[in-house]
Order: sequence, then C-alpha cells, then structure tokens
Amino acid sequence: MPIPDHASRNFQTLLQAARNDDLALMECLDAETRELRYVLCAVGRDGEDYVFTPFGHLAPGNPFDAYLPPADGGGFAETE
Repeated sequence: MPIPDHASRNFQTLLQAARNDDLALMECLDAETRELRYVLCAVGRDGEDYVFTPFGHLAPGNPFDAYLPPADGGGFAETE
C-alpha cells in the first residue's frame, strides 16, 4: 500500500524543519487519555510568536514492541 500524499508531505515538512534546526520536543498531555506524551513539533513563527506544529509523539517504552513492520511482499503479517 503506498504512503498517502498527506503523510509524505508532512514527512517532507518534518525533514525541512530538521535541516533548519526548527524542531522541538514538548511535554504534553494526550487530549483523550490525559497521559503524558513527548511530542515532536516543528517550530515556526507567526509575527513575534512561536508556533509549534505537532507531528507525533515518541513511543513509550520499547518502540520495537509498539509497531509491526510491513511483511515481505507488502501488507502486514497476521498476528495472534
């Protein structure tokens, strides 16, 4: 399955922010669960104000346990 255009554009924006040293890691609360999250943000300016655009949070614990990679040949392997 191809990565959607909006995700590719956001990734390119994130790469550009990294090249410009315009990234921040912010401590936030999850809006639904109120759990503490560490959120990766691009930093921009709106006049004299800073604007923080969230891109996602860092996986708590071991990130290798949090995600399942694509299977060989595409798709995802079935899990128990």
